[in-house]
Amino acid sequence: MNYSRERPSPRYFELQEQYRLMHLEEVSLAKEPTGQYFPGYSLLPHVQRIKDLIDATQAKTVLDYGSGKGQQYEKRIVDLGPGKERLTIPEFWGVQKVRCYDPGYEPFKVLPTEMFDGVITTDMVEHCPVEDLPWIVDEILSFADKFAYINAASYPAAKILPNGENAHCTIKPPEWWRALIAEIAEGHPGVLWELCVTSKSDSPTGPNIVETVFSNAEDRKFT
Repeated sequence: MNYSRERPSPRYFELQEQYRLMHLEEVSLAKEPTGQYFPGYSLLPHVQRIKDLIDATQAKTVLDYGSGKGQQYEKRIVDLGPGKERLTIPEFWGVQKVRCYDPGYEPFKVLPTEMFDGVITTDMVEHCPVEDLPWIVDEILSFADKFAYINAASYPAAKILPNGENAHCTIKPPEWWRALIAEIAEGHPGVLWELCVTSKSDSPTGPNIVETVFSNAEDRKFT
C-alpha cells in the first residue's frame, strides 16, 4: 500500500503517540520541561554545513522539520572565537525566519502551509517507519523552494521509547538513503538537496562517527 500524509500507516500513528508520551512525561515530572527528550541539539554538528547551503542559495527562511523542542534556537551557542560574541543559530545563518515543526511536540505540531527557502531535518527520518518515508521525504522537499538538508543516522539510538522499542526504527546504510532521496528528488528538480548519513565504526578507542555526504549540487547551478 502507498501511504500518504492523508493516510499514514498504522505504525506512523503508533510512533507519534510514543513521542507525544515522552514529551508529556517530562512535563509531568518537573515544573518546567527538562529538555532531556529531543530538545533539538542534534542540529549542532550540522550548523556550518547548513550555513554553506544558506549562503550558496541566499536563503532567508528555514523550516526545521522534526525540530524537537526547538531549544537549539533559543540560546547564543555559536562560538565565533576568542573575543567575539556568541550568536544564536539564526543569527549565524543570517536568516530572517526559522519555523519549527514537530508532530510529537504540542507547541510545534501544526503543519506549515507556506513554502520556505530551505528545509532542514536532523535526527528525524530514522525515527519514521520505512513504509512512510517516501511521503515524508516528498513532503520535506515540497516545502523547499531552494534547498533541503537531510541527516539520517544508520545505527541504534541511545533512547528507548516507552513501549521498549529503540527510537531508531529505520536503520539503513548510506547508499539506501541516497537512493531514496535521489528518487523522490526527481519530482522536485529545482531543489538543491544534501544528505548526510552518520554511521558508527569500531576502533581500538571505541565507536567512531563516520559521515557520508551526498548531494545533487553538481546537477544544479546556484541562483
